[in-house]
Amino acid sequence: MMKKQLINPPQRYDGRPHGLSHAAIDTASGVVYISGQVDWDENHQVSSHTVEGQLKNVLHNLTIVLEAAGSSVENLLNLRIYVRGEFGEFMEAIAPILAQFLADSRPALTGIGVASLASPETLVEIEATAALK
Repeated sequence: MMKKQLINPPQRYDGRPHGLSHAAIDTASGVVYISGQVDWDENHQVSSHTVEGQLKNVLHNLTIVLEAAGSSVENLLNLRIYVRGEFGEFMEAIAPILAQFLADSRPALTGIGVASLASPETLVEIEATAALK
């Protein structure tokens, strides 16, 4: 029987008003499901207005949630990266940032261009699946 553990690190915004947790762990399988991470502070404001800047902040936020869940970048199984606009137009700029962050982890990865995200200022969102350490 599945048991669910909710992960909500204090460094991330409060997801309760949106009905979400930053991650949920299926404790029976040891799989961590991570909500879409964005470049938001506790007041839902972005700190960068470029795709590259937001991507770096999103990856930092993803690391916070992974660590709070008892996982790590090395344990990532899957990433879905959503970018506002035509994804291919950003590949050259974001590929080196992703390659440095992911290093030898090299999870399954999908890049998706979208028309909108959680707020008009939000340019990048990443959801992920990981294994526990």
